Amino acid sequence: MFGYPLVYNLNALQAIARNGMGSLPPTPFNRFGFAQQLATPADPFVSVNNDTVYALAQLDLSGGPLRLHVPDTAGAYYVLQFVDAWTNNFAYVGRRATGTSEAEYLITPPGWSGDTGGLDVISAPTNIVSIVGRLACDGLDDLPRVLQLQQHFTLSPVDGNTTPAGIPSADADLSKPLHSWEQLRLWSQANPPTGSEDQAYLATLDSLGLLDPDSPYPGASEELVQLLTAGLITGKQRVEEAAKSGDPDAVNGWQMSLHLFDYNRDAFSIGTIDSDEWKIADPLTAYLDRAVAARNALWGNHAYEAVYPQIYVDSDGEQLTGSHRYTITFTQLPPVDAFWSMTMYAMPEYFLVDNPIGRYSIGDRTPGIRYGDDGSLTLYLQHQQPDAEQAANWLPTPDGDFRPMIRLYQPRPEILKGKFALPPIRRVD
Repeated sequence: MFGYPLVYNLNALQAIARNGMGSLPPTPFNRFGFAQQLATPADPFVSVNNDTVYALAQLDLSGGPLRLHVPDTAGAYYVLQFVDAWTNNFAYVGRRATGTSEAEYLITPPGWSGDTGGLDVISAPTNIVSIVGRLACDGLDDLPRVLQLQQHFTLSPVDGNTTPAGIPSADADLSKPLHSWEQLRLWSQANPPTGSEDQAYLATLDSLGLLDPDSPYPGASEELVQLLTAGLITGKQRVEEAAKSGDPDAVNGWQMSLHLFDYNRDAFSIGTIDSDEWKIADPLTAYLDRAVAARNALWGNHAYEAVYPQIYVDSDGEQLTGSHRYTITFTQLPPVDAFWSMTMYAMPEYFLVDNPIGRYSIGDRTPGIRYGDDGSLTLYLQHQQPDAEQAANWLPTPDGDFRPMIRLYQPRPEILKGKFALPPIRRVD
């Protein structure tokens, strides 16, 4: 549970850097890779969004700092989210955090001291960092603007930098359970956690070999192998159960998850809010929430940047499934300063849903969406295409179980303080 986010994250970011993801090309470390279109089902990434065009950069700061340049977006929404190796969000650059003017920043590795050149500093808590960039795109007609803008987001090394060390590789001949433990051993030593509580917790795992300078696993005793294998299975089960468990504070079935991404308790740089309100108080709860976030919504933002309500059940508490038809009616539209949308995901992978009209999300920017005379908005969630009158507001579902997610970008205080409730999803057949 403690190590899952680190292992899952570094495997995912290496795979994306090596193979790309959908229209996002393979990209070397310390450079931006830019998606060329909005995400589709060809992007097999957990809970990928369809509102923005991705700009991703995987950083290895072991060779020294990097300069980041961002262009003037003329007020258009974007965010660069900085995520450390353990999946902690530690900085934000963008419309909410720093505005939309042209600017430069210096991204520094842990413990670095030197000439900043007068730049604002983004202090990274680990050498391996992901920059998860999201550039708002209002559909295909707006895509050329976004593609042009992408080219002005750049990273460059500082004079005097050395060759980065890279991510150490685990022995490929180890069995799968031991291979995962070896990755945790190597990667937790190359990217130690920042906080004293995390460091102290990691120290308690010494008997499992995680603190050994050389790998203990190729010649491990049968007793240790059995222990580690059973632990991996049990830990995975606990994360899966927690990922599917109901939210006791859910309203109309919607799990708002306002504090799911508050597991960072120690490292706060530009654009973050360093206050108890945005920190999970108990470290063990933070570790479980961090694992659940990695499983269900890797690289999710703090709620003050974007909120990700999700729902599994209808108004009767029954699992949402494509064998039925549903509606959701907003008598009050979500209060946001940027924009909002609902995206459809098939279970259990939480990937986008292929459909005949190529619509994967719907929201306040969807062309042709129809509102009621009183300003209300009804969306139709079903597998089969509805009649022409309802088709403008149709979000296609898979034929099996599904989980919609609403994204609220730059949510207003009434959302963050729990004073706005999303409406239930009602079965209509």
